[in-house]
Amino acid sequence: MKLQHALKALVLCLIGMPTIVLAEEKPNIVIILTDDQGYADVSYNPHSPPEVSTPNIDALALSSITCTQGYTSGHVCSPTRAGLMTGRYQQRFGIYTAGEGGSGVPLDEVFIPQRLGPAGYVSGALGKWHLGLTEEYHAMNRGFDEFYGFMGRGAHPYFDHTDMDHPIYRGLKPIKEEGYLTTRITEEAVDFINRHKKEPFFLYVAYNAVHAPPEAPEEDIKKVTGDETRDILMAMIKHLDMGVGEIVNSLKKNDIFDNTLLIFLTDNGGSGAMNANNAPLRGFKQMDYEGGIHVPFIVSWPAQLDGAKKCDVPMWSTDLFATALDAAGLPMPKDKPLDGKSILPALKGETDKLHNELYWSSAGANGKWAIRSGNWKLVAQKDRIELFDLEKDLSETTDLAAKHPKVVSELTAKYNAWLDEMADPVGKQEKRWNPDAGAPAKKMTKEEKKAEREKQKAARSKARESNKSGQTPESSK
Repeated sequence: MKLQHALKALVLCLIGMPTIVLAEEKPNIVIILTDDQGYADVSYNPHSPPEVSTPNIDALALSSITCTQGYTSGHVCSPTRAGLMTGRYQQRFGIYTAGEGGSGVPLDEVFIPQRLGPAGYVSGALGKWHLGLTEEYHAMNRGFDEFYGFMGRGAHPYFDHTDMDHPIYRGLKPIKEEGYLTTRITEEAVDFINRHKKEPFFLYVAYNAVHAPPEAPEEDIKKVTGDETRDILMAMIKHLDMGVGEIVNSLKKNDIFDNTLLIFLTDNGGSGAMNANNAPLRGFKQMDYEGGIHVPFIVSWPAQLDGAKKCDVPMWSTDLFATALDAAGLPMPKDKPLDGKSILPALKGETDKLHNELYWSSAGANGKWAIRSGNWKLVAQKDRIELFDLEKDLSETTDLAAKHPKVVSELTAKYNAWLDEMADPVGKQEKRWNPDAGAPAKKMTKEEKKAEREKQKAARSKARESNKSGQTPESSK
């Protein structure tokens, strides 16, 4: 085995790949991505209500690094997955909505396993894909060696797998399947670990739990809240938590847990339709308030990271691509530069800042966007703009826009300068919300048009320079 990996490393060097360490020294990389799990639907969160019990997730959190300011790049499923898999703003390639991401990420975008594979990693994707429905967008045509799961449709049934228009796949082929889907994904994860324990692997476990529909084994549904949907959600969370425990135990039994970089997070905030609990955050999935994008985020790597502590540096799902490459000792790509950054320096206490700003945009159809800069966060929907100081007001209860108009102006200009660099939405919607869409155009003189263009150009140019220099708004602390 050592000779085989040494020869592979030698061949890669000869064909121009960077020198890499032997496989036995590389960490395994496991990403567990849950679906629509509420911020307080983990019991290690002190705001979680009494019905929530996640002992296995809690144990992982208590022995690992809990990232208290972990975000996702989208407030719905597919955009977050697109950003995670590419390490780039999903808006760079036109993905602003779940429908756009679900239809397929452009084939010239590079996914994590396509970088890890040449370095000797075997990769498996399990569960919900939601990055394209047709074969060219299949996980195994995006660098993964193995796949078990379904291609799209977030609300996939947990028991009924007979709909062959939306089948479960093994590899490239649809299969007939039985069993509770959360349990089946866990079993596949454990099997993958057992089979690949002697080689470096990247395992992406994308549970569809706890996305709707509310379905769980009857014997696990307890009437504890007086709300039927919430009670079923608790049973779904029980099986999800059991799955996390089995994956961790499998790594430990195979004596590879210490040298495994394991990252647990959810794909967006908890869903109001499923009666999720995002306390103390405001809002739910499909919103750019903290409740839609601020998520449970845990990182474990005992061989390299001290556990049982918190990291308060803002980071997000788009950073996981760069983090995987950094952990594997691989260079960052230059052909398609990453927007994400390795979070390892922050986790090791070597830096207290990874990003000058974080941006969210779901384009013009609903006019939703947000920007975080320092402790300031601007949240917009159509013509409503709100400003919050997250250090003092994590629950976003006090709108400070009227008190700090200069900060609003500066952050708006930064957002517009960023959006100028992004691609047009693949769904053909407008990039920006247009309040005059469908209404007769307001007539302006040539002079007025020229003056307005120059004004916008100057503001965006100033914002771009500010973005490059890392300058935050004057009133930011």
